[in-house]
Amino acid sequence: MSTGLRLLRGGLVATPEGVMPGDILVQGEWIVAVGPDLEASGATVVHCGGLVALPGAVDAHVHLREPGAEHKEDFTTGTRAALAGGYTTVLDMPNSPVPTSSLSAFAAKADLARAKACCDFGLFFGATPANMGEATEVAGAVGLKLYMGSSTGDLLVADLAHQYRHFASYPRDRILAVHAEDEEAVRTFSEEERRPPICAELAVARAIALARRTGRRLHVCHVSTAAELDAIRLARAQGLAVTCEVTPHHLFLNRTDEARLGPLALMNPPLRSPEDQEALWERLDEVDIVASDHAPHTLEEKSGSLPPAGVPGLETTLPLLLDAVAGGRLSLPHLVRLTAARPAALYRLPHKGRLAPGYHADIALIELQSETALGTDLKTKCGWSPFQGRRVRGRIVRVILRGEDAMVEGELLADPGRGRLVTPRPS
Repeated sequence: MSTGLRLLRGGLVATPEGVMPGDILVQGEWIVAVGPDLEASGATVVHCGGLVALPGAVDAHVHLREPGAEHKEDFTTGTRAALAGGYTTVLDMPNSPVPTSSLSAFAAKADLARAKACCDFGLFFGATPANMGEATEVAGAVGLKLYMGSSTGDLLVADLAHQYRHFASYPRDRILAVHAEDEEAVRTFSEEERRPPICAELAVARAIALARRTGRRLHVCHVSTAAELDAIRLARAQGLAVTCEVTPHHLFLNRTDEARLGPLALMNPPLRSPEDQEALWERLDEVDIVASDHAPHTLEEKSGSLPPAGVPGLETTLPLLLDAVAGGRLSLPHLVRLTAARPAALYRLPHKGRLAPGYHADIALIELQSETALGTDLKTKCGWSPFQGRRVRGRIVRVILRGEDAMVEGELLADPGRGRLVTPRPS
């Protein structure tokens, strides 16, 4: 554990409110001061001229595949990929082959991750038609994930009665996050089109109706259409606590990319029309979080007769967004809100998401104008990306996790076991 002083001097500091020249003083794991021309006797100085300091990113939606699918990712390789991509905290979904849907499975997964994770992590609990009681009792989960439509794994709560029981019984101060695709619609329209937008529209409408009836917080994962945003906007106008996220693949790809990428463009929900893609960009101020939905599969699986849905994203999300900043489509303060401040606040993660005194010294140092090609040295075990070879402006130079260097110039320095379980602070 770091015990000394470090002074990050001479860079720019990005916050949700703006970007300003400034220094960051770190003592041990903590930020103790942020401001211009800081002095600290005996501090180790890190010269940051030409660099921008961002809060370590928080990815609120990853699938690290363990336990049960370690051949395509595990807690060590996945969290190494996170650090390479500028993330210092990841929230792992429950739909691994051994699902996180019982108290014993949650405890076992937490122990496994503590031993193997290189960055900080939180864990979701998975809803089933029969585990309402355990879902309310589990301590330490960042939220409950309810799959209204089938996805990778066998977690599915497709019928209204069991969906309602989870909405009604899960504690009101915690997030209930939904994979919003209606399973009946998925099956009904399967011969016409794979998971058309109506599947998401129906599920979002139902989830909002259940949230209204039960008076609970709702988070809609991977929104991909303008119609979903319309429903969420109306719900918010009516006073409902509904939040949402979008993925980088829905922001930076659309269905015209499927011919080029083939199975590497297969994900749930699918890539959408260019019009829906543009709507996500135009209405990004209505979105709370950009989350990678990192869902790796091997190239062998992707090239098989029944390729699974999902794409990796931990190492490409922040560079893609930085390229949007360089291109003038996104501001740095908005990027900070989408990737750090808002996910940390939404999931009530203590001491995460901001560069301010009293917060963990989780910091990503960025060189904004440096051009690089994505996917040249991937740390994810699956070893590929749908953005392979894409040139972007914006390079992650150094990542600091709770005061200690975790990645410097592509070299990963954090060992397995460095990561800690993060749990929501009391509301």
